[in-house]
Amino acid sequence: MLEHGAAPPTTPRPEQEPPATGFGARLMRRKPVEQLVAEGGQGAGGTLRRSLGMWQLTMISIGATLGTGIFVVLGEAVPDAGPAVIVSFVIAGLTALFSALSYAELAGTIPVSGSSYSYAYATMGELIAWVCGWCLILEYGVSVAAVAVGWGDYLNELLDGTLGITIPDALSAPPGDGGIFNLPALLVVLLSMAFLLGGAKESARANTIMVGVKIAALVLFCAVAFTGIRAGNYTPFMPLGMAGVSAAGATLFFSYIGFDAASTAGEEAKNPQRDLPRAIMLSLVIVTALYCLVAAVAVGALPWKKFSGTEAALSGIMEDVTGQSFWAVLLAAGAVVAIASVVLTVLYGQTRILFAMSRDGLVPKVFSTVHPTSGVPRANTVIVSLFCGVLAAAIPLGQLADATSIGTLFAFALVNIAVIVLRRTRPTMERTFRVPLAPLFPLIGFGLCLWMMSSLEVVTWVVFGVWMAVGLVLYFGYGMRRSRLATAEK
Repeated sequence: MLEHGAAPPTTPRPEQEPPATGFGARLMRRKPVEQLVAEGGQGAGGTLRRSLGMWQLTMISIGATLGTGIFVVLGEAVPDAGPAVIVSFVIAGLTALFSALSYAELAGTIPVSGSSYSYAYATMGELIAWVCGWCLILEYGVSVAAVAVGWGDYLNELLDGTLGITIPDALSAPPGDGGIFNLPALLVVLLSMAFLLGGAKESARANTIMVGVKIAALVLFCAVAFTGIRAGNYTPFMPLGMAGVSAAGATLFFSYIGFDAASTAGEEAKNPQRDLPRAIMLSLVIVTALYCLVAAVAVGALPWKKFSGTEAALSGIMEDVTGQSFWAVLLAAGAVVAIASVVLTVLYGQTRILFAMSRDGLVPKVFSTVHPTSGVPRANTVIVSLFCGVLAAAIPLGQLADATSIGTLFAFALVNIAVIVLRRTRPTMERTFRVPLAPLFPLIGFGLCLWMMSSLEVVTWVVFGVWMAVGLVLYFGYGMRRSRLATAEK
């Protein structure tokens, strides 16, 4: 468990890796935990700055998690579960909890920027680490683009409610979706890039403000919609049975994706061994509590049968309860801020994962070049931002966006296995947080991830398979030979 006020754990004697003599051995070469930690923050030309405290780390995870899920997915889940959608949120939160516990243990033990990529490198070998990192690139990169597209939709809603104007379709949708170029999507990515280039501390401060705004927006919704609650709206509580509750829970699980974002800040945290586990767990508790509160008020204020999968469920409830469009417009403003915060924090996570992969030699060196003055991987940030911005503005994402879910679940599954492997291979290593009832809880987390992956559509698996094939070609053609572990063997 967490040790309050504990000093960072002492570094044990480095493990000795046997020389990788065969092809299979080279694929399984592991990077010692001590080496991962010792290299923390070091990039070409400069080092990352340790400037983030526990509260800022917590806000990073909340910023990456609390956004489109509650503003959009609630309207899709209520028709499946009815008022029992509250229970569905709890089930989804418990499902996420098992993986969060594993993330918390590994984040405190291996406090580096690579998140699950680095955890896999230390426990399961280079090939698995590459596959995990490639999944994270899919998860973070495509989700930035998808969320940026959603930001444009809410911006139009806000402009319509305040000024009576909207951005023309030609400039608010990509080709194939009725437009020429999605300018708002590109704009929010570029704004996030500007914050990130200012430094981790400055972007964390901006994120904290935005998280405060979106929490205030949800609390305001609860306060206003509470006046419209009718006890009869809660009966029957479970009209579609437990099957409906489970189906809604599977949908709502993806509202929790992002709690692992704090683990990408391991090399910029002031006291990562102590603060990272706390930030991950605290963010999950806060997000789950907000989700359940909002869901309870929403289904109490509006009969569940009137939730017809609308993306503006909360705005519609506010307008129905008050009879005024002002509150709905105010909530739309909160959604604009909320989604911008998601773009900022997820984009941050993407750059730090590529930073770690580049430092290990698996992707080009430019991604680990740190500006000596700002302590920011500038080239990395600009390249990733422009790529995600153009992806969001010019390409219809369609089913590609759904692939973020399978990439995330695959990474979560590997983290649960990594906990078990590290417990077996390094049992004496000091840990500032330990998953209770291990290996039972990590195995449950692993099983839940596989179960949710099996429920995804075939087309999602096809996209994932193509993405993995491209990744393996890049690994065998570039990363395997240029890996720092590979060059050290020569």
